[in-house]
Amino acid sequence: MTTDKRVVRTRLLAGILAVLWSTSAVAQEKRVTAREVVARIQQQVGVPWQAETVDTFKAGDPDTAVTGIAVTMMATMDVLQRAAASGKNLIITHEPTFYNHLDKLDVLEQKENDPVLAAKLAFIAKHNLVVWRFHDHWHMRKPDGIVTGVVHSLGWEKYQDARNEHLFSVPETTMEKLAADLKVKLSTHAMRVVADPHQKVKRVALVPGSSGFARETHALEMPDVDVLLTGEPREWETVEYVADAVTQNRGKGLIILGHIPSEQAGMEECTRWLKTFVSEVPTEFVPAADPFWRD
Repeated sequence: MTTDKRVVRTRLLAGILAVLWSTSAVAQEKRVTAREVVARIQQQVGVPWQAETVDTFKAGDPDTAVTGIAVTMMATMDVLQRAAASGKNLIITHEPTFYNHLDKLDVLEQKENDPVLAAKLAFIAKHNLVVWRFHDHWHMRKPDGIVTGVVHSLGWEKYQDARNEHLFSVPETTMEKLAADLKVKLSTHAMRVVADPHQKVKRVALVPGSSGFARETHALEMPDVDVLLTGEPREWETVEYVADAVTQNRGKGLIILGHIPSEQAGMEECTRWLKTFVSEVPTEFVPAADPFWRD
């Protein structure tokens, strides 16, 4: 090869490398940030964004470039570790990260010096994670995003009441059989039931999560509702109410699924939805483990 040809070839190769480097640099510059992902969610969710909401950034810099998104029911330490290990640095969580509804760091007596809280904060900082909560508006969505996911996981779309997304007319079964079916489909192993196990069930109310005594008893007061499925009721309120109803032979029952199992499928639904308008980075559903075990 002549010297002139070598020079031309070298210059051509250098030009190609320069273009590739430039393209890569532009791609890096244009990588979507956590703030931009959230802005898209606000545009796509289909309900007016509320000024007063818990759906805010909880940790990390919102302007961080996103390498991947982990969607979860709860940003537990285990979830954060799995997300970071898989290269996901934006964590979208349905429930609080710091053990209280508003994610305030001063509710613990030792505040930032609490060893559990300190370790979690340190892990988030070390791995450059950004945590954002998506609770209020996912529930406000029509239909409710959490309920949609749970119904899908149960395969109950055909049983859902057209006028009330929380009510279902299922093929007649018993409380015992219904509980066994729910245990498998929702992957819960510490379910609790307040009911006659042989009670017939045809009409079901689903109020996932921790909705409070008023909503729970409102569902149970409906004359045709046989059983309420919920996540985390207070034992001295709804549980006691249903226990009395059972003693009075009123044909009512309560199945306590656990908070995470009762809503988890709703965040899997959120993952599917998010992928329809965020395509620059990988998005993965990272399930939170049910923390309870049976003796």
